[in-house]
This record gives sequence, structure tokens and C-alpha cells, in this order.
Amino acid sequence: MRLPVVGLTRSNWLREFSAGITLLAISVPLNIGYAQIAGLPATAGLYALIVPTVGFALLVSSRQVVASPDAAAAAMVASSLMGMGAAGSGNYAQMAAAQAILGGVMFLLCAVFKLGFLADFLSKPILVGFVGGLALDITVSQAAKVLGVPINSGGEFGEKLFDLVSHLGEANLWAMCLGISSILILLCGRRIIASAPWALMVMIAATAASVLFDLQGKGVSVLGKVPAGLPTFSVPVLSWSTWLALIPSAIALTAVAVAEGLLVSRQYGEKNNYSTDPNRDLLAFGAANIASGFSSSFTLGSSTSRTAAMDVAGSRTQLPSLVLAVGTLLLLLFGTDLLADIPSPAIGAIVAVAVFKLIGFLDFRELWTQSRAECAIGAACFVGVLVVGPIGGITLAFVLSLVNLARRASNPAVDILAGSDDPTVSLLDEVDDVRETAPGVIIMRFAAPIFFANGSVLADRARNAVESAPHPVTTFVLDLEAVTDIDVTGAGALIALREWLHSRSVTLGFSRVRPPLQERFTRFGLLESARLYRTNRDVVSAFRMEFTTPDADVPER
Repeated sequence: MRLPVVGLTRSNWLREFSAGITLLAISVPLNIGYAQIAGLPATAGLYALIVPTVGFALLVSSRQVVASPDAAAAAMVASSLMGMGAAGSGNYAQMAAAQAILGGVMFLLCAVFKLGFLADFLSKPILVGFVGGLALDITVSQAAKVLGVPINSGGEFGEKLFDLVSHLGEANLWAMCLGISSILILLCGRRIIASAPWALMVMIAATAASVLFDLQGKGVSVLGKVPAGLPTFSVPVLSWSTWLALIPSAIALTAVAVAEGLLVSRQYGEKNNYSTDPNRDLLAFGAANIASGFSSSFTLGSSTSRTAAMDVAGSRTQLPSLVLAVGTLLLLLFGTDLLADIPSPAIGAIVAVAVFKLIGFLDFRELWTQSRAECAIGAACFVGVLVVGPIGGITLAFVLSLVNLARRASNPAVDILAGSDDPTVSLLDEVDDVRETAPGVIIMRFAAPIFFANGSVLADRARNAVESAPHPVTTFVLDLEAVTDIDVTGAGALIALREWLHSRSVTLGFSRVRPPLQERFTRFGLLESARLYRTNRDVVSAFRMEFTTPDADVPER
């Protein structure tokens, strides 16, 4: 008999159910902390674990991805809304909910128009820098909680760091002992039994200590009363101007969630041999965010850490997410009194340990060894997030990525092919000083789309090749196998080159032109008075010449 959850069988349901209990133990303390980072009440974090989680689990194609608010989303919510409303106020909470609804609509539009490919524009360096900057900003805020130091949690990174350092003398000794002890237990406990719910155990132990020693009376802040009951379902009541003002931040949140969510879904699907559907995943994220907004919560995406935890626990279905939703619902109905005395230093410790690894020191070291230019882009995004905020930081890094792409595309490989009638010999000679393919003939290979940034480069290299050839050139052929597209500016550069060649009685030809590219060449008038060749060897055979070619062992494709 087939069970309703994909991948769930009678033989694995107990393991999946146990993984759900673990997920509940991980998610409750984290979501309380993330809600505080976002400037929202604890219930906003818990509400996200009920209806949105169920909707996502039933719609998503991935069997393992866990959808939930995460540290990056919480920090972006706070940074984008602090200037529009006071944290903790009703208007602020409604703006966070509206932001989630807008993001959900954008997810749905991406699914309908199959725009998942847009996530590829957020490269790894951008994601590393973006998440790392947010993680450092969050770490500073949580360090203040751990030490019991008052700071302006809604301020910029520099302001929060200055407040933390300048108020270290006001640190609460009880808060410091509790917070540092919590961090040590979390770090050491994971080394002993990695799969144990240490966050839950720390929260329980810290709450017991808070009650036993009356830490609140000693100046240690606690979570406070958490309203019991189901989430309130409503449409955020905001002016149209406020809805419009929320669109840029909703776009930024959605872009990051799309990139990370689809990447995580694909990675775990490939790892565990099941198929995923990116557009269906986008649909699931959209439905979950809309449900989150209507149920008084805030934006959610994929939780990489919790998905990894479920993978380690052996889960291969969405049953743990359904167990999480039911468990959170029972907690809100019958157990909110247990949450009131949770000390803030313990919450700060749990969140700080969870996000510290996201700062990305190892990722930056790897980027440095692989590509210093891309490492610089990641670093610019990292600093930009801290200096001008998450949206400004990711915009800066995106622009730098486009500049880097244009820079690299503007100087592609341009090679003059050596001549040979031997089909086993490569025409791409390993020697760099090839100046002609055959006496009077030059075949040049251009390895990039021809567009505004490199059209003049191609034309200049062609002119230089003709002028420096050892014999008078009568035919110049451009090998277009590696050219996938051409724009108006690139076409203009080729037309100018054709006229220049014609003035010197040199015939222009093109070889190995892809059919779609040939259509564009025809539209631009580039094939007028130009010869077309199926292969480069057809050029050689057409002139019936014998060539001397250096030895090579790579046949032309």
C-alpha cells in the first residue's frame, strides 16, 4: 500500500518520525532566535513552522529540503523594515507579513514563467559574501545577548559593533556565564554526539537555571510571555505606498531564496538518486511564503543546516516537516508557558553557534586559491552588506560580477589555425606564433559570443593577422564554432572588417556556423559576398594546397 508522502514506506516511517522529532528540537529554538533577529515576536518564528511548512512539504518535489525562516532572511527583513516602522509594533509585523506575501507571488511568477534559471546569476562568490556579511552582523547582535550588553539591534553593523565594544564594561556576569556555558555545551556536545538535539537541551537547561536562580531578578533578560493558540490569519492592512515600498526588499529576499533553495534541492536529489523539478519547488516556496504572510509570520526560504541535519539522520521524505508542524502546533496550544522563562543569552548562544560557520572563512580561502577576481567580488559583497546593507551589498556584488564577466568576455581566446589535410591532426597548433593557415589563407577561431565588449577586439586581431601574415592574404575565414550569438554592435564590427578586407582584395568567409547563428548573420547582412564552409578542412581542400603542420594528437571536432 502506497502512503501519501513520497518515499515513505512501512519500513522507514519510524526513522522518518524520529527525524521529525529531531527537526522539532532544532527548529523551535532557532526560529525563536530568528524571529528576534527580524524584530518580531517569538510567535512569528513558530507560526512559520505550521501552515507554511505543511504547504511546502506537500507541494515540493524535493524529499528533503526543509523550508523555514533562516538567519539571512531574518537579517534582511530587519534591515529592510527598520527604517519603515518600529520593531515589535503591529505595523512592523504587518509589513513583514506583506513582504512574505509579495515574495510568495514572485516565487509563483518564477514558477509559471519557468524563471528558475535566474538563480544562476547569483554566483557562488556573491552568495558566500552575502551570507557571510549577514552572518557576521548577526553574530555581533547575538554576542551582545550572550554578554548581556545593551545595543541598538536595529542599527547598522558599525553602530552595533561600536555599542558592543564601548559597553563591554556593563556586561552582566550572570548573562555572560550562562551564554558562554551554552556555547561551550553546543560546541563540545556536537563533537561527542553530533546527532543529539543540543540546542533543545541547552534551552531546557538554561530555562531551568533561570527559574532556579531567579536570573531575571539579577538582570538577565528572558523571552517573556508567548501568546498561546493558533496563528491569526489575516491580510496585512497597509497603504498602497507601503506595499510598493516593500517590493525591492521582497525581490532581494526572493532572489537569494531562489538561488539557495534550488541549489540545495538539486544537490540532495543528485546525492540520493531522486529527481527534482525546479519549477515545482518554486511553486512550493511561493505557496509557503504566501501562507506565512497570511498567518502572521515572515519570509522563509530553504534551511541548509536543517536539511543537512535531516540527511544525516537518514530522512528521505517530507514526513519530518509534517511532524515538525504538528509538534509546533501542540506547543503553541499547550506549552507556551514553558517558553516564557527562556533566557536571552541562551537564545543568543544557539543562534550565534548556528550562524558563525556561515561567515565563510573557509569558503573565502577556497575562492582565493581558485580565482582571486571572484574572491574580490565575494569580499566586496561581504563588506557591502556590512556598510550599505544587504540589498546594497548584493546589488554591488551583482554589478561587479557583470563587470568581471564583460571583462573576461572582452578578451577571449583568438587563434590562427594551422593548416593540414590530415583529419587526425589538430588545426589548433600548440605553438603560439602561427601567422597563417596556408600561404594566402588565414583561418581564425574566435571563442566567445560576438557582442559590444569584444567586437572591436575581434576586428583588430583580424586586421593585425592580415597585415602581419608572411604571404599576401587572399582569403580570411572566421571559424564560428565557439560563437553562439552576435549583437548589433558586434555585427557592426564585422561589417566594418568586411569592408576593410574588401578594400585589400581579401575574401571573407565563415566556417562551422550554427544554424541559429546563421539566421542572425543573414538578418544583419553579414553573409553578403561571404563564403560559407562546413568545416575548416573544407577551406584547406578548396585551395588544394599542401601544408606543413607541427605534430599534434588532438583531432579537430
